[in-house]
Amino acid sequence: MASVRLLCLFNGKAAGWSKTLARTGCRNVCSSPSRLQSMSAWVIDQYGSSGVLRHTEEIPIPTVNFAHDVMINVSAASLNPLDLNMRGGYGATLLNLRRDPLSVVNGFSEFPLILGRDLSGVVVDCGSGVTHFAPGDEVWAAIPPWKQGSLAEYVTLTEYEVSCKPKSLSHIEAASIPYVANTAFSALVYAGGLCRESSLNKRVLITGASGGVGTFSIQLLKAWGAHVTVTCSQNAEGLVRGLGADEAVDYTAGDVAEQLEMMERFDVILDNVGGDTEEWATRLLKPWSGAKYVTLVSPLLLNTDSMGLLDGSLHAGLTLHNKAFQNIASSGVFYRWAFYAPDGPTLDEVSRLVDAGKILPVVEAQFPFSQVPQAFQKLEQGHARGKTVVEVAEDAEYTESEQKVQETTLQQN
Repeated sequence: MASVRLLCLFNGKAAGWSKTLARTGCRNVCSSPSRLQSMSAWVIDQYGSSGVLRHTEEIPIPTVNFAHDVMINVSAASLNPLDLNMRGGYGATLLNLRRDPLSVVNGFSEFPLILGRDLSGVVVDCGSGVTHFAPGDEVWAAIPPWKQGSLAEYVTLTEYEVSCKPKSLSHIEAASIPYVANTAFSALVYAGGLCRESSLNKRVLITGASGGVGTFSIQLLKAWGAHVTVTCSQNAEGLVRGLGADEAVDYTAGDVAEQLEMMERFDVILDNVGGDTEEWATRLLKPWSGAKYVTLVSPLLLNTDSMGLLDGSLHAGLTLHNKAFQNIASSGVFYRWAFYAPDGPTLDEVSRLVDAGKILPVVEAQFPFSQVPQAFQKLEQGHARGKTVVEVAEDAEYTESEQKVQETTLQQN
């Protein structure tokens, strides 16, 4: 693979740099190693089901083109429901506009497209203006959905999208966290108004809590002192309680809304399910007290895909306005949408929590790079109990501590 060839060229220089750079964490000035021309990657050439995935060795290596670019050799990546949706064309209208603002008139094509939003790996090259990282630094990142993804040997991001990998995690463990961490922060902090200082004893409900975002959110909220109630199936109760959930409601054991209505009202609800959930969930919030309902399931990208950019955006905006007004007028509850928002500084904070033992990676399944289609098939089965991780580099270690973590996460029966 191209990574072997490139690292052979790079290792000699890296050894010298590691001796001469004055390291404080991983904040250093970068130099540029040699580059090759192509890399191994899994791509799609059209939207569709798992059959559209194709492995190739002929994808151009992403180069450092700007002063703040960081080029990363990917050790491990993980899959999220967003990857399934993007494989089917979800969000293509809006994402193509972000990739090329002239795409509506110039026939722009996003193919071949590389999926994957999470990564953990090693810096191999940097732009001249990078001050936070140096070649050889172990990093993790969540990739914006309009950029080429992590199911490839190399990725280039800005230094503001990258963070130092927690020292206590292997690459496989680390790759399971960035997407869900950034998504959870977007929902709980930026939309929900929670933070370390304001979460003590706040009552938070998480629907659909056994997946990646849910399992991370439980741990984050408990680290901040919140009281956490979740909905999940009965066989996931051991997992969510093991991660710190105070109360778990089995949505398969009768009317979940009726079970929750018997509890004390909530300050914040994080909805990972969507559908008719919001019809009953907003009634569970404390009225006239600044309570917030935050959903990660919005119609924005579906609308722009089906109606076009202008009509879809307008329709989604009116939907949000009407629902927000209805909830604030009837009960003083704030209704908000949240979106995946990649951010390096957020991962810096998460890294500190991980190394302090406050947050554990939850890895349900692991696949080699040669079995990316099988990894997608696993994700398509639904009912996730954590994350599905792909080992991109052959030396992405699976540590003894990770084995213990996985055993903990599978306490479902």
